Amino acid sequence: METISQPVPVPGETTDDRASLATLLGRWARVLGDEVAVTYLDHRGTADGRAVTLTWRELDERVTTVAARSSGIAAPGERAAVLAGQSVDYVVAFLGAIRAGLVAVPLFAPGLPGHAGRLAATLADCAPRLVLTTTGEIEAVNAFLATESAGPAVVAVDALAPADPREWPSPDPDAVAYLQYTSGSTRSPAGVVLTHRNVLANARQACTAYGVESRTTSTVSWLPLFHDMGLILGIGAPMVGGMASVLMDPLAFLERPSRWLRALSASPGAISAAPNFAYAYCASRVSEAEKSYLELSRVVSLINGSEPVLPATIAKFENAFAECGLRPEVHRSSYGLAEATVLVSVSDAGKPARQVTFDRDRLAAGFAEPAASGSTLVSCGRPVGQRVRIADPVTGEALASGEVGEIRVGGPNVGRGYWGRDSTATFGLPPLDPDTGEGWLATGDLGVVFDGELFVTGRLKDLVVVDGRNHYPQDIEQTVEEHAGVRPHSAAVFAIGTDDGEAAVVALERAKNSEADVAEVVAALRAAVSAGHGLRLHDVVVLAPGEVPRTSSGKISRAHCRASYLDGLLDERRLG
Repeated sequence: METISQPVPVPGETTDDRASLATLLGRWARVLGDEVAVTYLDHRGTADGRAVTLTWRELDERVTTVAARSSGIAAPGERAAVLAGQSVDYVVAFLGAIRAGLVAVPLFAPGLPGHAGRLAATLADCAPRLVLTTTGEIEAVNAFLATESAGPAVVAVDALAPADPREWPSPDPDAVAYLQYTSGSTRSPAGVVLTHRNVLANARQACTAYGVESRTTSTVSWLPLFHDMGLILGIGAPMVGGMASVLMDPLAFLERPSRWLRALSASPGAISAAPNFAYAYCASRVSEAEKSYLELSRVVSLINGSEPVLPATIAKFENAFAECGLRPEVHRSSYGLAEATVLVSVSDAGKPARQVTFDRDRLAAGFAEPAASGSTLVSCGRPVGQRVRIADPVTGEALASGEVGEIRVGGPNVGRGYWGRDSTATFGLPPLDPDTGEGWLATGDLGVVFDGELFVTGRLKDLVVVDGRNHYPQDIEQTVEEHAGVRPHSAAVFAIGTDDGEAAVVALERAKNSEADVAEVVAALRAAVSAGHGLRLHDVVVLAPGEVPRTSSGKISRAHCRASYLDGLLDERRLG
Protein backbone atom coordinates (compact mmCIF):
# COMPACT_ATOMS: atom_id res chain seq x y z
CA MET A 1 0.00 0.00 0.00
CA GLU A 2 1.25 3.47 -0.79
CA THR A 3 2.16 5.37 2.34
CA ILE A 4 -0.20 8.24 3.13
CA SER A 5 1.24 11.49 4.37
CA GLN A 6 0.49 15.18 4.39
CA PRO A 7 3.77 17.10 4.01
CA VAL A 8 2.26 20.45 4.90
CA PRO A 9 4.53 23.26 6.11
CA VAL A 10 4.87 23.22 9.88
CA PRO A 11 5.38 26.56 11.70
CA GLY A 12 8.70 26.94 13.45
CA GLU A 13 10.67 24.31 11.53
CA THR A 14 13.18 26.91 10.43
CA THR A 15 13.86 28.09 13.99
CA ASP A 16 16.87 27.11 16.08
CA ASP A 17 17.21 23.32 16.15
CA ARG A 18 18.58 23.51 19.69
CA ALA A 19 15.28 24.67 21.12
CA SER A 20 13.10 23.20 23.83
CA LEU A 21 9.73 24.05 25.32
CA ALA A 22 11.65 26.03 27.96
CA THR A 23 13.72 28.06 25.47
CA LEU A 24 10.57 28.85 23.51
CA LEU A 25 8.98 30.08 26.75
CA GLY A 26 11.88 32.52 27.10
CA ARG A 27 11.32 33.85 23.61
CA TRP A 28 7.59 34.37 24.13
CA ALA A 29 8.26 36.05 27.50
CA ARG A 30 10.31 38.65 25.64
CA VAL A 31 7.63 39.12 22.96
CA LEU A 32 4.39 38.84 24.95
CA GLY A 33 5.64 39.95 28.36
CA ASP A 34 2.68 40.87 30.56
CA GLU A 35 0.02 39.10 28.50
CA VAL A 36 -1.54 36.10 30.26
CA ALA A 37 0.19 32.81 29.44
CA VAL A 38 -1.64 30.29 31.61
CA THR A 39 -4.85 30.37 33.62
CA TYR A 40 -6.05 27.71 36.05
CA LEU A 41 -9.74 27.75 36.87
CA ASP A 42 -9.89 26.57 40.48
CA HIS A 43 -13.41 25.25 41.17
CA ARG A 44 -12.81 24.19 44.75
CA GLY A 45 -15.44 25.98 46.78
CA THR A 46 -16.79 28.02 43.87
CA ALA A 47 -19.07 27.02 41.02
CA ASP A 48 -17.67 29.46 38.45
CA GLY A 49 -14.01 28.89 39.25
CA ARG A 50 -11.40 31.24 40.66
CA ALA A 51 -8.90 32.21 37.96
CA VAL A 52 -5.24 31.82 38.93
CA THR A 53 -3.03 33.36 36.22
CA LEU A 54 0.60 33.81 35.25
CA THR A 55 1.81 36.16 32.54
CA TRP A 56 4.49 35.02 30.11
CA ARG A 57 7.09 36.98 32.07
CA GLU A 58 5.93 35.63 35.44
CA LEU A 59 5.88 32.07 34.10
CA ASP A 60 9.39 32.47 32.68
CA GLU A 61 10.72 33.85 35.97
CA ARG A 62 9.16 31.07 38.04
CA VAL A 63 10.47 28.41 35.66
CA THR A 64 13.96 29.88 36.04
CA THR A 65 13.59 29.70 39.83
CA VAL A 66 12.65 26.01 39.70
CA ALA A 67 15.42 25.28 37.21
CA ALA A 68 18.00 26.96 39.42
CA ARG A 69 16.99 24.94 42.46
CA SER A 70 16.68 21.71 40.47
CA SER A 71 20.10 22.03 38.83
CA GLY A 72 21.66 22.25 42.28
CA ILE A 73 20.17 18.87 43.19
CA ALA A 74 20.20 16.78 40.02
CA ALA A 75 22.59 16.54 37.08
CA PRO A 76 21.48 16.89 33.45
CA GLY A 77 19.85 13.69 32.27
CA GLU A 78 18.64 12.65 35.71
CA ARG A 79 14.89 12.32 36.20
CA ALA A 80 12.65 14.88 37.88
CA ALA A 81 9.15 13.59 38.58
CA VAL A 82 6.24 16.02 38.87
CA LEU A 83 3.84 14.88 41.61
CA ALA A 84 1.22 17.60 41.76
CA GLY A 85 -2.39 18.29 40.97
CA GLN A 86 -3.62 20.23 37.93
CA SER A 87 -2.49 23.83 38.44
CA VAL A 88 -0.22 26.59 37.16
CA ASP A 89 2.40 25.13 39.54
CA TYR A 90 2.35 21.91 37.51
CA VAL A 91 3.26 23.90 34.39
CA VAL A 92 6.03 25.68 36.30
CA ALA A 93 7.44 22.41 37.65
CA PHE A 94 7.43 20.62 34.29
CA LEU A 95 9.07 23.46 32.37
CA GLY A 96 11.53 24.10 35.22
CA ALA A 97 12.80 20.53 34.99
CA ILE A 98 13.26 20.85 31.23
CA ARG A 99 15.07 24.19 31.54
CA ALA A 100 17.49 22.60 34.02
CA GLY A 101 18.34 19.89 31.49
CA LEU A 102 16.65 17.16 33.52
CA VAL A 103 14.37 14.46 32.17
CA ALA A 104 10.90 15.49 33.28
CA VAL A 105 8.45 12.75 34.30
CA PRO A 106 4.89 14.15 34.37
CA LEU A 107 2.93 12.17 36.95
CA PHE A 108 0.27 12.98 39.55
CA ALA A 109 -0.15 13.57 43.27
CA PRO A 110 -0.44 10.49 45.53
CA GLY A 111 -4.05 11.33 46.35
CA LEU A 112 -5.41 10.39 42.92
CA PRO A 113 -7.96 7.67 43.81
CA GLY A 114 -7.14 4.15 42.72
CA HIS A 115 -3.73 4.93 41.24
CA ALA A 116 -1.30 4.45 44.14
CA GLY A 117 -0.01 1.17 42.67
CA ARG A 118 0.61 2.74 39.29
CA LEU A 119 2.44 5.69 40.86
CA ALA A 120 4.68 3.43 42.96
CA ALA A 121 5.52 1.23 39.97
CA THR A 122 6.28 4.24 37.77
CA LEU A 123 8.59 5.84 40.34
CA ALA A 124 10.42 2.55 40.73
CA ASP A 125 10.81 2.35 36.96
CA CYS A 126 12.15 5.85 36.32
CA ALA A 127 14.10 6.26 39.63
CA PRO A 128 13.88 10.06 39.89
CA ARG A 129 16.62 12.04 41.62
CA LEU A 130 14.13 14.83 42.29
CA VAL A 131 10.40 15.17 42.93
CA LEU A 132 8.70 18.50 42.22
CA THR A 133 5.43 19.20 44.03
CA THR A 134 3.59 22.00 45.89
CA THR A 135 3.30 23.08 49.51
CA GLY A 136 -0.26 21.79 49.63
CA GLU A 137 0.82 18.30 48.57
CA ILE A 138 4.33 17.97 49.97
CA GLU A 139 3.20 16.21 53.17
CA ALA A 140 1.31 13.56 51.21
CA VAL A 141 4.23 13.19 48.79
CA ASN A 142 6.74 12.69 51.60
CA ALA A 143 4.45 10.16 53.28
CA PHE A 144 4.07 8.24 50.02
CA LEU A 145 7.79 8.26 49.26
CA ALA A 146 8.57 7.08 52.79
CA THR A 147 7.00 3.74 51.90
CA GLU A 148 9.18 3.37 48.81
CA SER A 149 12.86 2.63 48.33
CA ALA A 150 15.51 5.30 48.89
CA GLY A 151 14.15 8.56 48.28
CA PRO A 152 14.61 11.45 45.91
CA ALA A 153 14.86 15.05 47.05
CA VAL A 154 11.46 16.77 47.28
CA VAL A 155 10.94 20.43 46.37
CA ALA A 156 7.76 22.52 46.61
CA VAL A 157 7.90 24.77 43.56
CA ASP A 158 5.56 27.39 45.04
CA ALA A 159 7.78 27.94 48.09
CA LEU A 160 11.02 28.97 46.38
CA ALA A 161 12.60 32.41 46.63
CA PRO A 162 13.04 34.05 43.20
CA ALA A 163 16.31 33.22 41.48
CA ASP A 164 18.50 35.67 39.60
CA PRO A 165 18.23 35.58 35.81
CA ARG A 166 20.87 33.48 34.08
CA GLU A 167 21.71 31.98 30.71
CA TRP A 168 20.78 28.35 30.28
CA PRO A 169 22.56 26.13 27.77
CA SER A 170 20.65 25.18 24.64
CA PRO A 171 19.74 21.50 24.72
CA ASP A 172 20.89 18.81 22.34
CA PRO A 173 17.78 18.21 20.20
CA ASP A 174 18.24 14.47 20.62
CA ALA A 175 18.53 14.66 24.41
CA VAL A 176 15.57 13.29 26.34
CA ALA A 177 12.98 15.93 27.24
CA TYR A 178 10.56 13.78 29.22
CA LEU A 179 9.18 10.30 29.79
CA GLN A 180 5.51 9.88 28.92
CA TYR A 181 4.13 6.96 30.88
CA THR A 182 1.23 5.18 29.26
CA SER A 183 -1.97 4.36 31.14
CA GLY A 184 -1.49 0.60 30.97
CA SER A 185 -1.08 -2.00 33.69
CA THR A 186 0.20 -0.75 37.04
CA ARG A 187 2.40 -3.83 37.23
CA SER A 188 4.32 -2.92 34.11
CA PRO A 189 4.57 0.84 33.52
CA ALA A 190 6.04 1.84 30.17
CA GLY A 191 7.68 5.24 29.82
CA VAL A 192 7.97 6.50 26.24
CA VAL A 193 11.31 8.27 25.74
CA LEU A 194 10.66 11.59 23.98
CA THR A 195 13.43 13.89 22.86
CA HIS A 196 13.25 17.65 22.41
CA ARG A 197 13.15 17.03 18.66
CA ASN A 198 10.17 14.65 19.03
CA VAL A 199 8.22 17.02 21.25
CA LEU A 200 8.73 20.16 19.20
CA ALA A 201 7.98 18.31 15.97
CA ASN A 202 4.64 17.05 17.28
CA ALA A 203 3.70 20.34 18.92
CA ARG A 204 4.36 22.09 15.62
CA GLN A 205 2.35 19.45 13.76
CA ALA A 206 -0.53 20.07 16.18
CA CYS A 207 -0.30 23.83 15.70
CA THR A 208 -0.53 23.35 11.95
CA ALA A 209 -3.41 20.88 12.16
CA TYR A 210 -5.57 22.95 14.48
CA GLY A 211 -5.02 26.42 13.06
CA VAL A 212 -2.96 27.99 15.85
CA GLU A 213 -2.29 31.74 15.74
CA SER A 214 -0.47 33.56 18.52
CA ARG A 215 -2.68 36.10 20.33
CA THR A 216 -5.71 34.84 18.35
CA THR A 217 -6.19 31.26 19.47
CA SER A 218 -5.93 29.69 22.91
CA THR A 219 -6.20 26.19 24.35
CA VAL A 220 -8.80 25.12 26.91
CA SER A 221 -8.30 21.79 28.63
CA TRP A 222 -9.47 19.66 31.54
CA LEU A 223 -7.36 16.70 30.39
CA PRO A 224 -4.75 15.67 33.00
CA LEU A 225 -1.35 17.21 32.35
CA PHE A 226 0.28 13.83 32.92
CA HIS A 227 -1.56 12.41 29.88
CA ASP A 228 -0.02 12.75 26.42
CA MET A 229 -2.83 14.85 24.92
CA GLY A 230 -3.28 16.92 28.07
CA LEU A 231 0.43 17.76 28.13
CA ILE A 232 0.74 18.79 24.48
CA LEU A 233 -2.57 20.68 24.50
CA GLY A 234 -1.98 22.38 27.83
CA ILE A 235 1.78 23.07 27.63
CA GLY A 236 3.47 21.89 24.42
CA ALA A 237 1.40 23.60 21.72
CA PRO A 238 1.06 26.86 23.73
CA MET A 239 4.85 27.08 24.12
CA VAL A 240 5.38 26.49 20.39
CA GLY A 241 2.52 28.68 19.16
CA GLY A 242 2.62 31.47 21.73
CA MET A 243 -0.92 30.72 22.85
CA ALA A 244 -2.61 31.34 26.16
CA SER A 245 -3.60 28.13 27.96
CA VAL A 246 -6.68 27.69 30.16
CA LEU A 247 -6.67 24.66 32.48
CA MET A 248 -9.11 23.06 34.87
CA ASP A 249 -9.13 19.89 36.94
CA PRO A 250 -10.66 16.74 35.39
CA LEU A 251 -12.86 16.34 38.46
CA ALA A 252 -14.27 19.83 37.93
CA PHE A 253 -15.38 18.74 34.46
CA LEU A 254 -16.86 15.46 35.66
CA GLU A 255 -18.77 17.23 38.45
CA ARG A 256 -20.23 19.81 36.09
CA PRO A 257 -19.39 19.49 32.37
CA SER A 258 -20.84 22.92 31.63
CA ARG A 259 -17.70 24.37 33.23
CA TRP A 260 -15.65 23.23 30.24
CA LEU A 261 -18.12 24.73 27.78
CA ARG A 262 -18.27 28.01 29.69
CA ALA A 263 -14.48 28.20 29.56
CA LEU A 264 -14.68 27.65 25.79
CA SER A 265 -17.24 30.44 25.55
CA ALA A 266 -15.02 32.81 27.49
CA SER A 267 -11.98 32.06 25.32
CA PRO A 268 -12.41 33.36 21.75
CA GLY A 269 -10.52 31.21 19.28
CA ALA A 270 -10.53 28.21 21.62
CA ILE A 271 -8.93 24.87 20.72
CA SER A 272 -9.76 21.94 22.94
CA ALA A 273 -9.82 18.14 23.05
CA ALA A 274 -11.62 15.34 24.85
CA PRO A 275 -12.25 11.61 24.49
CA ASN A 276 -15.47 10.54 22.82
CA PHE A 277 -17.35 9.86 26.07
CA ALA A 278 -16.94 13.48 27.18
CA TYR A 279 -18.97 14.84 24.28
CA ALA A 280 -21.87 12.50 25.03
CA TYR A 281 -21.53 13.35 28.72
CA CYS A 282 -21.92 17.06 27.96
CA ALA A 283 -24.93 16.49 25.74
CA SER A 284 -26.75 14.53 28.45
CA ARG A 285 -25.70 16.52 31.53
CA VAL A 286 -25.72 20.20 30.51
CA SER A 287 -29.13 21.73 31.27
CA GLU A 288 -31.10 24.17 29.16
CA ALA A 289 -30.50 26.83 31.80
CA GLU A 290 -26.74 26.29 31.55
CA LYS A 291 -26.88 26.46 27.76
CA SER A 292 -28.22 30.00 27.99
CA TYR A 293 -24.76 31.13 29.14
CA LEU A 294 -22.87 29.47 26.27
CA GLU A 295 -21.51 31.13 23.14
CA LEU A 296 -19.66 28.50 21.11
CA SER A 297 -19.58 30.14 17.69
CA ARG A 298 -15.97 31.27 18.17
CA VAL A 299 -14.56 27.81 18.93
CA VAL A 300 -11.85 26.92 16.39
CA SER A 301 -11.33 23.17 16.94
CA LEU A 302 -12.81 20.50 19.18
CA ILE A 303 -10.64 17.41 18.92
CA ASN A 304 -12.27 14.02 19.45
CA GLY A 305 -9.74 11.26 20.00
CA SER A 306 -8.10 8.67 22.28
CA GLU A 307 -10.95 6.16 21.92
CA PRO A 308 -13.33 5.16 19.09
CA VAL A 309 -15.18 8.18 17.72
CA LEU A 310 -18.84 7.24 17.48
CA PRO A 311 -21.11 8.90 14.89
CA ALA A 312 -24.02 8.89 17.35
CA THR A 313 -21.95 10.84 19.87
CA ILE A 314 -20.96 13.48 17.33
CA ALA A 315 -24.61 13.92 16.29
CA LYS A 316 -25.81 14.08 19.89
CA PHE A 317 -23.26 16.74 20.84
CA GLU A 318 -23.83 18.87 17.75
CA ASN A 319 -27.61 18.73 18.13
CA ALA A 320 -27.41 19.62 21.81
CA PHE A 321 -25.29 22.74 21.29
CA ALA A 322 -26.27 23.99 17.84
CA GLU A 323 -28.46 26.57 19.60
CA CYS A 324 -25.30 27.84 21.34
CA GLY A 325 -23.64 28.61 18.01
CA LEU A 326 -21.58 25.41 17.72
CA ARG A 327 -20.50 24.82 14.12
CA PRO A 328 -20.31 21.14 13.01
CA GLU A 329 -17.04 21.66 11.15
CA VAL A 330 -15.08 22.50 14.33
CA HIS A 331 -15.48 18.88 15.50
CA ARG A 332 -12.15 17.28 14.45
CA SER A 333 -11.72 13.52 14.62
CA SER A 334 -8.16 12.57 15.50
CA TYR A 335 -5.87 9.58 16.03
CA GLY A 336 -2.70 9.44 18.10
CA LEU A 337 -0.72 7.67 20.80
CA ALA A 338 1.99 8.41 23.36
CA GLU A 339 4.64 6.56 21.37
CA ALA A 340 4.26 9.21 18.64
CA THR A 341 4.27 11.99 21.30
CA VAL A 342 0.51 12.22 20.75
CA LEU A 343 -0.89 13.39 17.39
CA VAL A 344 -0.74 11.23 14.25
CA SER A 345 -3.68 12.19 12.03
CA VAL A 346 -6.70 14.49 12.02
CA SER A 347 -9.75 15.08 9.87
CA ASP A 348 -9.75 18.04 7.49
CA ALA A 349 -10.48 21.51 8.80
CA GLY A 350 -13.60 23.33 7.70
CA LYS A 351 -15.88 20.34 7.19
CA PRO A 352 -17.34 17.51 9.26
CA ALA A 353 -15.29 14.32 9.48
CA ARG A 354 -16.26 11.74 6.87
CA GLN A 355 -18.39 8.79 7.98
CA VAL A 356 -18.51 5.49 6.07
CA THR A 357 -20.60 2.40 6.80
CA PHE A 358 -18.71 -0.84 6.12
CA ASP A 359 -20.02 -4.39 5.91
CA ARG A 360 -19.49 -5.75 9.44
CA ASP A 361 -18.61 -9.34 8.47
CA ARG A 362 -16.20 -8.27 5.75
CA LEU A 363 -14.57 -5.74 8.09
CA ALA A 364 -14.06 -8.49 10.68
CA ALA A 365 -12.50 -10.60 7.92
CA GLY A 366 -10.05 -7.79 7.14
CA PHE A 367 -11.65 -5.91 4.23
CA ALA A 368 -13.34 -2.49 4.26
CA GLU A 369 -16.29 -2.63 1.89
CA PRO A 370 -19.02 0.05 1.98
CA ALA A 371 -22.50 -1.25 2.67
CA ALA A 372 -26.01 0.01 3.39
CA SER A 373 -25.76 -1.26 6.98
CA GLY A 374 -23.02 -2.50 9.26
CA SER A 375 -20.25 -0.72 11.17
CA THR A 376 -20.14 3.05 10.66
CA LEU A 377 -16.65 4.43 11.20
CA VAL A 378 -15.54 8.04 11.45
CA SER A 379 -12.46 9.07 9.49
CA CYS A 380 -9.42 10.19 11.44
CA GLY A 381 -8.27 12.06 8.36
CA ARG A 382 -4.68 12.27 7.20
CA PRO A 383 -1.34 12.46 8.98
CA VAL A 384 0.25 15.86 9.52
CA GLY A 385 3.97 16.06 8.79
CA GLN A 386 4.46 12.30 9.16
CA ARG A 387 3.74 8.99 7.42
CA VAL A 388 1.18 6.24 8.03
CA ARG A 389 1.00 2.78 6.47
CA ILE A 390 -1.18 -0.29 7.08
CA ALA A 391 0.86 -3.47 7.55
CA ASP A 392 0.36 -7.14 8.24
CA PRO A 393 0.93 -7.30 12.02
CA VAL A 394 2.92 -10.53 11.74
CA THR A 395 5.04 -10.08 8.61
CA GLY A 396 5.15 -6.28 8.51
CA GLU A 397 4.39 -6.28 4.80
CA ALA A 398 2.33 -3.38 3.48
CA LEU A 399 -1.31 -4.13 2.75
CA ALA A 400 -3.40 -2.83 -0.09
CA SER A 401 -5.77 0.09 0.28
CA GLY A 402 -9.01 -1.20 1.80
CA GLU A 403 -7.34 -4.00 3.75
CA VAL A 404 -7.40 -3.94 7.56
CA GLY A 405 -4.06 -4.26 9.33
CA GLU A 406 -1.82 -2.71 11.95
CA ILE A 407 -1.36 1.05 11.79
CA ARG A 408 2.33 1.93 11.55
CA VAL A 409 3.70 5.45 11.88
CA GLY A 410 6.93 7.15 10.86
CA GLY A 411 8.13 10.69 11.44
CA PRO A 412 10.22 13.03 13.61
CA ASN A 413 7.60 12.90 16.38
CA VAL A 414 8.01 9.16 17.04
CA GLY A 415 9.78 8.48 20.35
CA ARG A 416 13.04 6.59 20.81
CA GLY A 417 11.57 3.63 22.69
CA TYR A 418 10.53 2.62 26.19
CA TRP A 419 12.63 3.66 29.16
CA GLY A 420 14.91 0.88 30.36
CA ARG A 421 13.53 -1.90 28.19
CA ASP A 422 14.02 -3.56 24.82
CA SER A 423 11.77 -1.72 22.38
CA THR A 424 12.87 -3.32 19.11
CA ALA A 425 9.54 -5.07 18.64
CA THR A 426 7.73 -1.71 18.59
CA PHE A 427 10.09 1.04 17.41
CA GLY A 428 12.27 1.34 14.31
CA LEU A 429 10.77 -1.54 12.34
CA PRO A 430 11.74 -2.04 8.68
CA PRO A 431 11.61 -0.93 5.97
CA LEU A 432 13.84 2.04 6.84
CA ASP A 433 13.26 5.39 5.18
CA PRO A 434 16.04 5.84 2.58
CA ASP A 435 16.32 9.58 3.31
CA THR A 436 16.17 9.65 7.11
CA GLY A 437 17.03 6.07 8.07
CA GLU A 438 13.95 6.03 10.30
CA GLY A 439 11.92 2.87 10.74
CA TRP A 440 8.27 2.39 11.61
CA LEU A 441 6.39 2.46 14.90
CA ALA A 442 4.08 -0.53 15.40
CA THR A 443 1.10 1.05 17.15
CA GLY A 444 -0.84 -2.09 18.10
CA ASP A 445 -3.91 -0.43 16.60
CA LEU A 446 -5.92 -1.82 13.71
CA GLY A 447 -7.04 0.37 10.87
CA VAL A 448 -7.61 0.78 7.17
CA VAL A 449 -6.89 3.44 4.57
CA PHE A 450 -10.01 4.05 2.50
CA ASP A 451 -10.07 6.72 -0.21
CA GLY A 452 -6.87 8.20 1.20
CA GLU A 453 -8.14 8.62 4.78
CA LEU A 454 -7.36 6.64 7.92
CA PHE A 455 -10.13 4.75 9.69
CA VAL A 456 -9.29 3.13 13.04
CA THR A 457 -11.09 -0.17 13.60
CA GLY A 458 -9.79 -1.23 17.02
CA ARG A 459 -6.80 -2.53 18.97
CA LEU A 460 -5.01 -5.78 18.27
CA LYS A 461 -4.99 -6.76 21.94
CA ASP A 462 -8.70 -5.90 22.35
CA LEU A 463 -9.88 -7.91 19.36
CA VAL A 464 -12.26 -10.67 20.45
CA VAL A 465 -11.72 -13.86 18.44
CA VAL A 466 -14.33 -16.55 19.07
CA ASP A 467 -14.72 -19.67 16.93
CA GLY A 468 -12.33 -18.21 14.37
CA ARG A 469 -14.31 -14.99 13.88
CA ASN A 470 -13.08 -11.50 14.70
CA HIS A 471 -15.31 -9.19 16.71
CA TYR A 472 -14.55 -5.55 17.45
CA PRO A 473 -15.45 -4.84 21.09
CA GLN A 474 -16.78 -1.34 20.40
CA ASP A 475 -19.43 -2.79 18.08
CA ILE A 476 -20.67 -5.16 20.77
CA GLU A 477 -20.51 -2.42 23.42
CA GLN A 478 -22.68 -0.18 21.26
CA THR A 479 -25.31 -2.94 20.99
CA VAL A 480 -25.21 -3.52 24.75
CA GLU A 481 -25.62 0.18 25.56
CA GLU A 482 -28.75 0.45 23.45
CA HIS A 483 -30.65 -1.33 26.25
CA ALA A 484 -32.49 1.10 28.54
CA GLY A 485 -31.27 -0.75 31.62
CA VAL A 486 -27.60 -0.10 30.81
CA ARG A 487 -25.87 3.12 31.78
CA PRO A 488 -24.56 4.94 28.67
CA HIS A 489 -20.82 4.61 28.00
CA SER A 490 -20.30 2.01 30.71
CA ALA A 491 -19.85 -1.28 28.83
CA ALA A 492 -16.54 -3.07 28.36
CA VAL A 493 -16.18 -6.18 26.22
CA PHE A 494 -13.09 -8.35 26.50
CA ALA A 495 -11.94 -11.89 25.83
CA ILE A 496 -10.82 -14.54 28.30
CA GLY A 497 -9.33 -17.99 27.81
CA THR A 498 -11.48 -21.03 28.66
CA ASP A 499 -11.09 -24.78 28.27
CA ASP A 500 -13.07 -24.46 25.03
CA GLY A 501 -10.99 -21.57 23.65
CA GLU A 502 -11.43 -17.80 23.75
CA ALA A 503 -14.77 -16.47 25.04
CA ALA A 504 -16.40 -13.04 25.28
CA VAL A 505 -17.34 -11.28 28.53
CA VAL A 506 -19.14 -7.97 28.97
CA ALA A 507 -19.02 -5.85 32.11
CA LEU A 508 -21.46 -2.96 32.38
CA GLU A 509 -23.16 -0.60 34.79
CA ARG A 510 -26.87 -0.63 35.44
CA ALA A 511 -28.57 2.62 34.47
CA LYS A 512 -29.10 5.03 37.33
CA ASN A 513 -32.54 4.71 38.94
CA SER A 514 -33.27 1.66 36.80
CA GLU A 515 -35.72 -0.82 38.30
CA ALA A 516 -35.21 -3.41 35.57
CA ASP A 517 -34.62 -6.96 36.79
CA VAL A 518 -30.93 -7.84 36.39
CA ALA A 519 -31.67 -11.33 35.08
CA GLU A 520 -34.03 -9.91 32.45
CA VAL A 521 -31.42 -7.34 31.36
CA VAL A 522 -28.78 -10.05 31.04
CA ALA A 523 -31.10 -12.27 29.00
CA ALA A 524 -32.01 -9.40 26.69
CA LEU A 525 -28.37 -8.49 26.15
CA ARG A 526 -27.40 -12.08 25.35
CA ALA A 527 -30.17 -12.22 22.77
CA ALA A 528 -29.27 -8.87 21.21
CA VAL A 529 -25.58 -9.71 20.88
CA SER A 530 -26.36 -13.15 19.49
CA ALA A 531 -28.75 -11.71 16.91
CA GLY A 532 -26.62 -8.72 15.95
CA HIS A 533 -23.16 -10.24 16.01
CA GLY A 534 -23.57 -14.03 15.93
CA LEU A 535 -21.70 -14.18 19.24
CA ARG A 536 -22.55 -16.07 22.43
CA LEU A 537 -21.54 -14.14 25.53
CA HIS A 538 -19.71 -16.28 28.07
CA ASP A 539 -20.64 -13.96 30.94
CA VAL A 540 -22.46 -10.68 31.57
CA VAL A 541 -21.40 -8.81 34.71
CA VAL A 542 -23.84 -6.12 35.85
CA LEU A 543 -22.38 -3.59 38.28
CA ALA A 544 -23.65 -0.51 40.07
CA PRO A 545 -23.03 2.92 38.47
CA GLY A 546 -19.38 3.94 38.70
CA GLU A 547 -18.05 0.40 39.29
CA VAL A 548 -16.63 -0.45 35.85
CA PRO A 549 -12.84 0.23 35.93
CA ARG A 550 -11.80 3.44 34.19
CA THR A 551 -8.63 5.35 33.49
CA SER A 552 -7.75 8.54 35.37
CA SER A 553 -9.42 10.61 32.63
CA GLY A 554 -12.70 8.70 32.91
CA LYS A 555 -12.43 6.35 29.93
CA ILE A 556 -13.45 2.70 30.23
CA SER A 557 -10.35 0.50 30.48
CA ARG A 558 -10.95 -2.91 28.90
CA ALA A 559 -7.55 -4.14 30.08
CA HIS A 560 -8.29 -3.27 33.70
CA CYS A 561 -11.77 -4.75 33.39
CA ARG A 562 -10.32 -8.02 32.16
CA ALA A 563 -7.69 -8.11 34.92
CA SER A 564 -10.31 -7.35 37.58
CA TYR A 565 -12.61 -10.04 36.19
CA LEU A 566 -9.86 -12.67 36.23
CA ASP A 567 -8.88 -11.65 39.77
CA GLY A 568 -12.49 -12.07 40.91
CA LEU A 569 -12.88 -8.40 41.84
CA LEU A 570 -15.80 -7.77 39.48
CA ASP A 571 -17.62 -10.87 40.73
CA GLU A 572 -17.50 -9.48 44.27
CA ARG A 573 -19.43 -6.39 43.12
CA ARG A 574 -21.81 -8.13 40.73
CA LEU A 575 -25.51 -7.24 41.05
CA GLY A 576 -28.27 -9.81 40.97
